[in-house]
Amino acid sequence: MASTIRNYIELTKPRIVLLLLFTTITAMVIAAGGIPSWGILAATFVGGAFAAGGASAVNQYVDRDLDARMTRTARRPIPSGRIAPVNALLFGLSLIVWSTLILGVFVNWTTALLSFVGAVYYVVGYTLLLKRNTVVNILIGGGAGAIPALVGWAAVTGGLNYQAWFLFAIVFFWTPPHSWALALLVNSDYARANVPMMPVARGEGVTRVQILLYSIQLFLITLLPAPFKMLGLVYFVAAAALGLGMILMSWRLLKIADKAAARRMYKYSTAYLAFLFLAMIVDRMLIG
Repeated sequence: MASTIRNYIELTKPRIVLLLLFTTITAMVIAAGGIPSWGILAATFVGGAFAAGGASAVNQYVDRDLDARMTRTARRPIPSGRIAPVNALLFGLSLIVWSTLILGVFVNWTTALLSFVGAVYYVVGYTLLLKRNTVVNILIGGGAGAIPALVGWAAVTGGLNYQAWFLFAIVFFWTPPHSWALALLVNSDYARANVPMMPVARGEGVTRVQILLYSIQLFLITLLPAPFKMLGLVYFVAAAALGLGMILMSWRLLKIADKAAARRMYKYSTAYLAFLFLAMIVDRMLIG
C-alpha cells in the first residue's frame, strides 16, 4: 500500500506542484495585503494541488510513449509499469474534478474556472497540440504554469486586475529560459523521442542566445511591480539582484556552452523563481 501511494504521489510531480502552489500563495498574500483568510488559504492550497497534480498525471498518460523512449523519464510510474495507464488517467481526471469542486464551493467559481482552464491548457494546449508539433511549444505552453498566480489572486479578490497579470507575465517569461536550459541537458532524449524542443529544432547555439534574450526580457518585466506601486523597495532590490544573476548565468552559458553551464543555469533558474516570489511575500508583509 505504501509503495502504491508513493507511486501515485510521484505521478503528480510533487516538486513542480509545490513551486506552483508557492506562486499561488504569493499572489494571495499580495492581493490580501498580508495573510489571507486561513479557510480560503487552505481550500486554495488543496484545490490548487489537486489541479496541478491531476494535470501532471494526465500529462504522463498522454506522454507515456515519449517517456518510455527518454532516459530522463523512463522510470516514471507509467513507463516503468508501476501504474497502469488507465489508472493514471482516471486518477488525474478525478483530481481535476475534485479541484474544481473544492475551489468552487469553498473559494469562488472564478477561481475554480481559472484552475480548470489551467489544467486543460496544460493537457490539451501544451501536451496534445504543441509539444510534439512545434518549436514554440514552451513559448505558448508556458501560460499553463503561470495560471496558478491568477488562481491565487482570484481566490482573494474574486476577480483579476493588471497586478495579477504582472505575476502571470513573470512566470510566463521565466518558463522559456528555465525549460530550454533543461532541454540543453537532455537534448539527446528529446531528439530520440522526436520532440521539437528548441535545441532539437533550432540548434543549441540558437537556444543559448534565446535563453539570454528571454532572461533580459524577464529582468525588465520583474521590475515593473515597483514603479506601479504594487510592491516596494525590498522587492525591487531583490528582483534586480536576482535578475542580474539570471542574465550573468545566461551569458556564461552562451560563452562556455557545455553541459555543466546548462546545469548551473537550470538550477539557478529554479531557485530564482522561488526567491523572487519569496521577496514578494517579504515585501508585502513589511509594507502591507
